Amino acid sequence: MSIKVMIVDDSAVMREAMQQMLAPHADIEVIGAALDPLLALQKMERNWPDVILLDVEMPRMDGITFLRQIMTTRPTPVVICSTLTEKGAEITLQALSAGAVEVITKPTMGLRDFLRDHARELVNAIRTASHARVRPASAPVTPRTDTRLTADALLAAPATGLRNQRTTEKIVVLGTSTGGTQALENVLCELPVNAPGIAIVQHMPERFTRNFATRLDSLCAIEVREACDGDRLLPGLALIAPGGRHMLVRRSGAQYQVEVKDGPLVSRHRPSVDVLFRSAAQHAGRNALGVIMTGMGDDGARGLKEMHEAGARTCAQDEDSCVVFGMPKEAIRLGGVDQVVALGEIPGVIMSWR
Repeated sequence: MSIKVMIVDDSAVMREAMQQMLAPHADIEVIGAALDPLLALQKMERNWPDVILLDVEMPRMDGITFLRQIMTTRPTPVVICSTLTEKGAEITLQALSAGAVEVITKPTMGLRDFLRDHARELVNAIRTASHARVRPASAPVTPRTDTRLTADALLAAPATGLRNQRTTEKIVVLGTSTGGTQALENVLCELPVNAPGIAIVQHMPERFTRNFATRLDSLCAIEVREACDGDRLLPGLALIAPGGRHMLVRRSGAQYQVEVKDGPLVSRHRPSVDVLFRSAAQHAGRNALGVIMTGMGDDGARGLKEMHEAGARTCAQDEDSCVVFGMPKEAIRLGGVDQVVALGEIPGVIMSWR
């Protein structure tokens, strides 16, 4: 059965180009296109889509309002296709928080060329979204080819002997992808200021991670910021890997800090969860807790197993609470997970690790 797609974008050029680009794919059927959400709703009432391709800034009703309405009344996977600007990045982060499954960034010029060159990315996003488990929106949080490389491309496999090396500081390393923006908000907003230091890889485009961290920092009791090379992992602090760069954990005496560096795609991603987890296995061992959460694919599964083998405690989000169960499922399959818990239980697991 084909994936039914509704395109909602105020640009006639974009709507036409998307339809032409998706037409050759037999598993995807564009059932309609609309220039704004109100027209889209009229069409969708007659034939509800499996996935909505949604612009953000449109007349009559903006994409954020439409997304929140959809997620409240009839939750449906949504892929955001938005212009990448500083303003647009913040708006798109709001969309992710409201329930969008994927984000595709588009330029202000050369849209046809962009769609031609990024057709595979958009098609994969639609296919990913079609498998997502979307749920009614929760109440808003108030302020407080397979030639892919492995982690070997950046650092060697963990050395043995870390299992019995304890330090006074303990750290948490956390990896997530599709559905992770909402999941991270749920987890981090529940942590008190004495939570252990956390290093996070969330698959996200460049320039989005800083705004994402800033937004979380405004909501959470703990401090949240985009990581800089050499930042120390401290209690009450969560560091998010910058989009487009890898983040590793390093040990300096009894303390831990992060290294932010360039490098090739690992497990098809940069930053890669596998890289973060392997570095934690290598430099923290039993002093680390590894958490793998919702996401498509298998990035992080091998690294979590390496952490497990180095004596770390490991945890995976369960299927029922994941938007996409790919990454946790693969980690469980490889045998690197000590416990499987619902999303709402992860803050408790983290705090019990202190």
